[in-house]
Amino acid sequence: AGDNSLCDISFEAKRGQTVGIIGGTGSGKSTFINLIPRFYDCTNGKIYVNDCSIDSFDIEQLRKHISVVPQRAVLVSGSIRDNMLWGKSDAADEQIYDALRVAQALDVVEAKGSGLDSVITAGGKNLSGGQRQRLTIARALTRCPDVLILDDSLSALDYATDRRLRTALSEIDNPPLTFIVAQRASSVINSDLIIVLDEGRAVGIGSHEQLIDSCDIYKEIYQSQFEKSEVAE
Repeated sequence: AGDNSLCDISFEAKRGQTVGIIGGTGSGKSTFINLIPRFYDCTNGKIYVNDCSIDSFDIEQLRKHISVVPQRAVLVSGSIRDNMLWGKSDAADEQIYDALRVAQALDVVEAKGSGLDSVITAGGKNLSGGQRQRLTIARALTRCPDVLILDDSLSALDYATDRRLRTALSEIDNPPLTFIVAQRASSVINSDLIIVLDEGRAVGIGSHEQLIDSCDIYKEIYQSQFEKSEVAE
């Protein structure tokens, strides 16, 4: 209990890039990304934004630039519009529809008879798990964040939807710096940078191609999730 949860992690990422964070259960993935919006602060080391330590930012101002989508989708009782405005209270319908389109959630709205006025029950129980997650991601995108954190929030999506969503994110005008926390390699394979965590340490940092050659843990995760014929290719 007295040991550091994370240590020996150093990297740089820019707006528009995607950073994948992968590792087994308990490797420190969620702890890692919770430092970015300052849900708690580093005991050692620093996180910088534009050469300024995030310690120097007012927390409320810092968090206005960051959207976090947790693994468990959280929706409130009300209309789809109400839930989207929870992300940004003055968002116009056009902005909401743009976010829904990127999040692959437009079909959820279109399937309902009343569009954005369609009712969501408490906790989104009248929706499937994948639909709830896509709407949660759309709500985060409605804010037009500078930093988007997807904390294992793609796991409820099928592989095809996951791929389309990641492609749409990369095509946004002035896209955010996106962190994708995942346990499946397919969600991070095309990231500009992948950080492999194991017991709170970065055991590999690089692209998919680099890590396949240099990081045994990443290679093991990848091979365990893909057919050997695909690995050979």
